[in-house]
Amino acid sequence: MKQYLEKMLEAENLSKQEMKQAVLKGFSGQASDSELAAFLVALRSKGETAEEIAALVEVIREQSSFTFSPVSGVMDNCGTGGDGSHSFNISTTSAFVIAGAGVTVAKHGNRSISSSTGSADVLEALGVSLDFGTPQIEEILQENKIAFLYAPHMHQGLRRYMKVRRELRIPTIFNLIGPLTNPVQLDSQLVGIYRRDMLPMIAAVLYHLGRKRAVVVNGADHMDEASLAGENHLILMEKGEFIPFTIQPEELGLPSYENSKIKGGSARDNAEILLDVLRGKPGPYYDTVLLNAAIGLFANGAAATIQDGVQLARESLESGAALSKLEYLIQYSKPVTAGSSL
Repeated sequence: MKQYLEKMLEAENLSKQEMKQAVLKGFSGQASDSELAAFLVALRSKGETAEEIAALVEVIREQSSFTFSPVSGVMDNCGTGGDGSHSFNISTTSAFVIAGAGVTVAKHGNRSISSSTGSADVLEALGVSLDFGTPQIEEILQENKIAFLYAPHMHQGLRRYMKVRRELRIPTIFNLIGPLTNPVQLDSQLVGIYRRDMLPMIAAVLYHLGRKRAVVVNGADHMDEASLAGENHLILMEKGEFIPFTIQPEELGLPSYENSKIKGGSARDNAEILLDVLRGKPGPYYDTVLLNAAIGLFANGAAATIQDGVQLARESLESGAALSKLEYLIQYSKPVTAGSSL
């Protein structure tokens, strides 16, 4: 590890192979906790490159506890967190809308880290099991077009890194990579990030990871989701081409709301908000999901434009298709949750 630390302390970037070798030392136990802490701090101080981030993600995926058969056309939609907005679970709610529109979604997520309630917290409150194995997840993706992959189960080898990260109490590269470490090989992805300056970097990482098409978004007031509060900044990555653009709600025929109107609460509170949206209750939560689901459908290529995506998302909600995806997961979970309570 010493050679990599010395190189970064001289403000030199690591090659992809060097980054992979350094990260693997943490997985194998060849590096001490203090060396891992120094590695994360030196990396942050130097500034991470797209190649280094992609190398870390590739190692994490290769070391995953779960291996999945290839799934054609699958996507994920997730934010990095860290924006401090305490919003409801926008990407989780939007994922059901995207799936209801016919796109397969492997929703990778965790419990709350920087937000009020993480995707795992709200889904557990709704009765969705976090304990599915590989065969079950593959069956759910095939039959329901949306499954939830609980990150700590997917990446059990990261425990030492997570321990060091908690002890450091400062942002590290791990604050950026959560949405990127999905063990399912994704064709497309929507990633929200609270740092506007990182949009080009994350778009480049997605290209390095083999995404055919992706959108990275930083919302109004620097949310890690698209927002109806004003101008949103986005980059479309398609086959290695990077196209920056902005959108505002009025361009899509959507109303404007301050971000204070979409605050969430406890897991139970956010579960009720999610259900209200999927049942068609109008208001700021519903419209915010329309926007984010529309961008997800555009990122996947199911919608030619974000405006087309708004219409597809609205149809998914109004037809009940989005709600049916959640109901399937809840019903499928009952034997698992019943067994775990014995």
